[in-house]
Amino acid sequence: MKRDSRIEWIEHRDPESWVHGIARDMERMLAVELAIRGRARMLLSGGTTPAPAYAQVAVAPLDWSRITVGLVDERWLSPHDSASNSRLIRESLLDHAEVGRFEPLVREGLTLAESVHAANVEARHADEACVAVLGMGNDGHTASLFPGSIDLDRVLASDQPYAALDASGCAVAGDWPLRITLTPAGLARTRHRLLLLRGETKREVFLRALDGDDVRELPIRAAIGIGIEPMRVHWCA
Repeated sequence: MKRDSRIEWIEHRDPESWVHGIARDMERMLAVELAIRGRARMLLSGGTTPAPAYAQVAVAPLDWSRITVGLVDERWLSPHDSASNSRLIRESLLDHAEVGRFEPLVREGLTLAESVHAANVEARHADEACVAVLGMGNDGHTASLFPGSIDLDRVLASDQPYAALDASGCAVAGDWPLRITLTPAGLARTRHRLLLLRGETKREVFLRALDGDDVRELPIRAAIGIGIEPMRVHWCA
């Protein structure tokens, strides 16, 4: 990996050390935030890949009552659905750590537009997140910023923390094209960003992202080079 001031590239020898390294980073960032501000807020991505790291950090000796947990993105479905990011975060972290507050993106009884509005009101009045945990697909998407989606330009230009996005026609979106996602403006309000990557294919995609600046081609570029701190990238084969 070539040197790039926008990132800190951290290679791990195996998946176990990868999980430990991510959990240590999360614990350290939360502990520093608690020590400085007396409270902390973090935004998490879904998916089975980061779940073991969430489960590990959940048993860290932190004052969880002063920590708020929010989401990077969410599929437009019931928060109780097995494919819901809310459910994954609950099962991997919230069931094991008594956090002070959880901020879901899908609000039961509200429409998609109403849920997005509620999320934006909440985010604008909340503390900046000390860390956002991100993933990346083989197509270069992060959060629910899918290349080729019909709403991508609008979401990239939004000045709101969250936006609704229709990813119809994007194969990676699967059976859930309607999403609520953190925008680049929302990403810019996070002090630290952790990007979790596994495998050679994603390493190659990320290297390609570093060599260009077209966010529409590879939306992960929206998370590179923003803020003061470089993005910490945890990778293992």
